[in-house]
Amino acid sequence: MKLAVPKEVRDGETRVAATPETVKKLKALGLTVAVEAGAGAGARIADADYEAAGAAIAPDARAALADADIVLKVRGPSAEEIPLLKKGAVLAALLSPHSERAAVDALAAQGVTAFAMELLPRISRAQAMDVLSSQANLAGYKAVIDAAAQFGRAMPMMMTAAGTIAPARVLVMGVGVAGLQAIATARRLGAIVSATDVRPATKEQVESLGATFVAVMDEEFKNAQTAAGYAKPMSEEYQKKQAALIAETIKKQDIVITTALIPGRKAPTLVSEEMIRTMKPGSVIVDLAAPAGGNTPLTRAGETVEVHGVTIIGPDNLAGRLATDASALYARNLFNFVSLIVDKKTGALAMDWNDEIVSGSGLTRDGQVVHPSLKG
Repeated sequence: MKLAVPKEVRDGETRVAATPETVKKLKALGLTVAVEAGAGAGARIADADYEAAGAAIAPDARAALADADIVLKVRGPSAEEIPLLKKGAVLAALLSPHSERAAVDALAAQGVTAFAMELLPRISRAQAMDVLSSQANLAGYKAVIDAAAQFGRAMPMMMTAAGTIAPARVLVMGVGVAGLQAIATARRLGAIVSATDVRPATKEQVESLGATFVAVMDEEFKNAQTAAGYAKPMSEEYQKKQAALIAETIKKQDIVITTALIPGRKAPTLVSEEMIRTMKPGSVIVDLAAPAGGNTPLTRAGETVEVHGVTIIGPDNLAGRLATDASALYARNLFNFVSLIVDKKTGALAMDWNDEIVSGSGLTRDGQVVHPSLKG
């Protein structure tokens, strides 16, 4: 069977879905691998490195995708790429199914069996395939580094003959994978860190990293987490109480990192314009939810703006700015997924639709959109 890795065509996408390391592993599964020329350039991987690993270099996307049984991508295919996929081909990528429904329908019409990697169930068996976690980990780190670069003061406390410099204060809002890495990174840089999240299980995680947990501790807070580990939407009353606490906390912060996302929905507003007005001049906000509308009403996706003396960074692909590491992790995630759907003895596709990983991430099949979240 042929597996293809085309070059990413989305603006600013520097990552690639396979590396020489994973090409070797894919070959060991019995697959032939075709990589489009220049696919790894953004991640500093040369075509010659792919060739040395056993891949064939295709001159363009059409040649790479021709007769491909499996296609690996970072982002979903463009309208021009979808017709190049053969009927029955398997596609694995970050497909943004809730915001790019037209592309999902086009994949179904093309007869492609598409897997949206962001829909993988959050179970232990799927951890090695969890692209959201691998990419969010790097994004959380990069968010703090970018904030420190923008901030006009030092992060750690410094005691000098000329006097003492106070440490920066950092608030992390949303303690998922990205948030935890942001806490750890800010702590390594010497900042005083606090964090908030509506999921009670995160309190212990925050404190284990040496940060202070900030939340209204009432009964609603104690039951604010789904069985899958996601945050539940909170009542208006709770949001008001939490907002009042955050409003007081945020006045004292130098840097705020926001990471709150609810799958398939617009990002919740965590920091109001009024809160931003109260922040110290020169403060920095890095809004990791910018692509989903942002956790502040002033965030502009893909832009850095200054409002009320506060710099607001709205990155649209933080992991992509660490393309070499992000690609290495993402490619391993995809290899682990391919290993699940390919028979190791015969090298043929062997998708078990009773497997919750396969069914949970399966988006289109036999010409239909099959994922429950997109049906009806």
